[in-house]
Formats: sequence, C-alpha cells, structure tokens
Amino acid sequence: MNLIRHKVLDLIRSEILSCTFQPGEELREADLADRYDVSKSPVREALQYLKFEGLVETEPRRGHRVTPISVSDAHDILDMREALELAATRKIAKDASDETLKGFDAWREADVSDIRAFASYNRAFHIVIAEASGNRRLLREVRRLLDAYERLCLVSLERLRDDQGDMREALSDHCVLIDSLQARDARAAARISERHLRRSRRQIIKGLENRPIVD
Repeated sequence: MNLIRHKVLDLIRSEILSCTFQPGEELREADLADRYDVSKSPVREALQYLKFEGLVETEPRRGHRVTPISVSDAHDILDMREALELAATRKIAKDASDETLKGFDAWREADVSDIRAFASYNRAFHIVIAEASGNRRLLREVRRLLDAYERLCLVSLERLRDDQGDMREALSDHCVLIDSLQARDARAAARISERHLRRSRRQIIKGLENRPIVD
C-alpha cells in the first residue's frame, strides 16, 4: 500500500473511531474521494481493509457503511479488556522499574469537562499501562481493543455529556490504581482495575441503551 493509500486509510479509520462518521452511516466512494481529494482507487482499497478490521461493512446493492455498534460486541470488547488489563496490572506491580512507576504520576490529572478530550486521555492512559507491562503482544491487542472502546465511549457518553461525574470517577480510579502500582501491591492493583473496568462496563451499556445507531 503506497503513501496515498496509507493516508486515506488512516483518515477514514480516524473519522470512524472519532464518530465523525457515525455507526451505520453510509460511506460513498465518490464522496470520500472528494473529501480527501484523491481518486476512488485508494478509497476503495481503504474501505476493503477497514472491512477486514471490522469497522466497515458492505450492504448488498447499497455499498459500504460504518459498522453499527452492538451491545453484544460491546460486551466482547469489555471482556477482552478486563482479561488483558488485569494481567498487565499484576505484572507491572511485580516487575516494572521504579522509574516507570514514578512516571505514572503524569496521568493523575485530566480534563473532565470535555468528553472527547477525556476519551483521548483515557485511551492514552491505558496504553501506557499496557506498555509498562513489557508484553508486546498484550500491548498490540490492548491498542486494538482501545480503538473499538473509544468509539463505544463516544457513542454511549453522548447521552451523559452534561454529567461529569462518571469522568471524575474514572480519573479517581486511575489515581488509586497508580497508588497501588507504586506500592507494588499486585492484589490491590488487580482489584482496583477490575472494579474500574466493571464500572465502565455498566456505564457503557447503560449509555448504549435505546440508541438508534446501535444494533
């Protein structure tokens, strides 16, 4: 895939994950080519690749659309996150360097007044946690899951945009998790991470209820 195709792929993927292109929205090759000032060829190739990633689906006689979000898929994503991130926190508490643990202090503050800003912070924080585990395969899978999770957040939390309590609660969980990791308390870190992820699950599923763009 050449540079233009890579660029188009990254642009479409980014706009899907940020919900600029909403779940279920039709994606016309001609419109996308005009949007990015390219020919249809790199757009078509990008859409096929995104179909492989599960972000785009093809409808008979209608073309492509952004894959809708389903509650069952949300549960699958959240199950995988819980399994991988619990493993990461246990490993970090036991094996991470003192310097790595000290570096987590940079993640004790975040903007809780803006959903998109907080979603970006949240994704970055959990990637830092996965990186600190030292397990490259785990990191790769967590990155992929967090791409899908961020889209869930942006769709579900739109209903809660006037309530900053959930974001403050999540930030508080992060700070307590950092405390337990810096204390090298693997059991407490896993317990806090599990509580955090399960609370997140309840909030996400609640936010997805009765959404017209959710299958």
